[in-house]
Amino acid sequence: MTNSRPLVSIVDDDESVRESLPDLLREFGCAAETFESAEVFLASDALRRTGCLILDIAMPGMSGPELQQELARRGDKIPIIFVTAHRDDAVCRRVLAQGAVDCLFKPFSDTALLGALKAALKIP
Repeated sequence: MTNSRPLVSIVDDDESVRESLPDLLREFGCAAETFESAEVFLASDALRRTGCLILDIAMPGMSGPELQQELARRGDKIPIIFVTAHRDDAVCRRVLAQGAVDCLFKPFSDTALLGALKAALKIP
């Protein structure tokens, strides 16, 4: 991993997401690390290096929105792209109102993810 590529951390309890997204993110020019839970991400050294967080909404233990609130409480201003398999527009509206960059419904397109990443990382 080179320091010139932004680190995108993926927090999702779905192993297939953790296995597939890093390859796509590398194609987009990003570095990627995966975490199976919010708690593991919070305990990692990646927290301080993360330029963007791709975060599942519904996970065992700490949920994605709870991690968003914890990061805000700590003063960590990491751009967040939420992903979810459960179409719940009210939850998406809430996390967006609390500062998330986007909320994508699984399965999402490569184009939708790239657009959200560009917005999160402020890439033209």
